[in-house]
Amino acid sequence: MALLLGLALGAGLFLVWWSFWPREPKPASSRRDSRLRQLLAQAGIERVGPAGVVAAMIGCGVIVLLLVFILTRAVPIALCFGLFGSLVPWVVLTWQAKKRRTLLRDVWPDAVDHLRSAIRAGLTLPEALIQLGEKGPEELQPAFREFARDYRSGQRFTDALDQLKFRLADPVSDRLIAALRMTREVGGADIGNLLSTLSEFLREDARTRSELESRQSWTVNAARLAVAAPWVVLLLLGTQPEAVRVYQSFTGLFVLAGGLVVSVVCYQLMLRIGSLPEERRVL
Repeated sequence: MALLLGLALGAGLFLVWWSFWPREPKPASSRRDSRLRQLLAQAGIERVGPAGVVAAMIGCGVIVLLLVFILTRAVPIALCFGLFGSLVPWVVLTWQAKKRRTLLRDVWPDAVDHLRSAIRAGLTLPEALIQLGEKGPEELQPAFREFARDYRSGQRFTDALDQLKFRLADPVSDRLIAALRMTREVGGADIGNLLSTLSEFLREDARTRSELESRQSWTVNAARLAVAAPWVVLLLLGTQPEAVRVYQSFTGLFVLAGGLVVSVVCYQLMLRIGSLPEERRVL
């Protein structure tokens, strides 16, 4: 009792001391630019927020846990597979973001060519970007229509560009928008040459990355197979009462925990070894 009273007194004094220091308000961009929110933007999902993703992860984890527990009657095995099940929404989001990034990488050169032609035809930068919402690549049209709606509603050009950059959530769009903002602020007569050079670079980069990713795919598939195989065997063993009793012991729990750690570390290590350098965003 004396120990508990001492801890409570210490915690109370710490909270009183902490209350004298004002808390700095977090900027709105920190919430908007959180990792999960950026992942949703990169996947092109606008109607689901971070709270929805977290709820989906919890729901998937609970459902998988219950299903495996009904099948094996072993709580440790069910907890392991419940953890795997909770990661399914995150894996799906990551796959969707990668798929959309690859798709945008192939259409950005055409979009830059459209923009260059519009500027050479005498259109201003806002008008050229608005035109991409009607005549640009189909995958980019929704984002540029939103830009047109923002700009025509009275927003400043730079603010509308910031909203466009957040919707696209793509390294290529970051570089393009940074160049357009600089051209808008300081002026530039070589915007046509800049866009032409950027278009050629994007085509060459897309061609090279496509070849490297086709050769990299076998490494990623091998990593996934190597991680999944032991756990599939564990799920099959979980249907045997003798194996269930073994994994419910302390030694069995230690084996499951060690296998889980080794699987995660080895999978991440193999992905890191076989991964290509990602383009950094200009935030």
